[in-house]
Amino acid sequence: MSRRARMWVLVLGGLGVAALLFAASLDLPEFGGDRHPYGARAVEAALARHTANVVSAVNFDQRAFDTLGEESILFCAALGTVVLLRQTRDEHRVRPEPARVAPPVRRYALVALPVTLLIGLYVVAHGQLSPGGGFQGGVVVATALHLLYIAVDYRALERIRPVGLYAMADAAGEAAYLLLGAVGLVAGTAYLTNFLPYGTFGSPASGGTVPLLNAAVGVEVAGGVVVLLASFLDQAVEIEDAGERAGPGATRRPAPPSPSEEKPT
Repeated sequence: MSRRARMWVLVLGGLGVAALLFAASLDLPEFGGDRHPYGARAVEAALARHTANVVSAVNFDQRAFDTLGEESILFCAALGTVVLLRQTRDEHRVRPEPARVAPPVRRYALVALPVTLLIGLYVVAHGQLSPGGGFQGGVVVATALHLLYIAVDYRALERIRPVGLYAMADAAGEAAYLLLGAVGLVAGTAYLTNFLPYGTFGSPASGGTVPLLNAAVGVEVAGGVVVLLASFLDQAVEIEDAGERAGPGATRRPAPPSPSEEKPT
């Protein structure tokens, strides 16, 4: 096919999609009106499957396949970051020097860390019952761990953050979501079908597969965000003179210091 023919195919296809979108927009409910066909169907389906949080019912039941794509984007981003920012053979790591942290900052961060971690786990565990879920709770859990970086220093964060372990959690969360969807095929239904008993409405075990998929996303997001932050925090690169080390163009990669190490101006 020639380039001109491909351009005509692209133009005709684009015009067709534009025409379909325009036709669909003519049937949209008026802004602020009382007719919400999609919302009504989403709520009805969520209640029928005993999921109190309609947003989680949409994410992990009605449109669970879309959520698989969103989760996979974060997984691929973490994987790509690890591959691209890995330490090479001509780099060496320099341990950071301890830095003094202001006592009020230390006290606040050490108190906030367990509270924030507990809140994150609660948001993940109750994603099918109340606002929140695996995406939001996973980010909160990952952020809570990095409060130790503010309270003490980077070395303290490294002790509770073995990157390999969190990379495994990232992969395990992604694999759990994929396998839960495949169980639906084994059960004789469609991929990511809600095949488990729906349970009692309002209980932590309600919603069938919704809480399991929500938990898998929580593990994947928490592990992925920790891996991403670890990769970026470890990228303080300094170029050394050829006379300082054998071999021209050698680099070293020191771990970042504590934020409190910066001197006030």
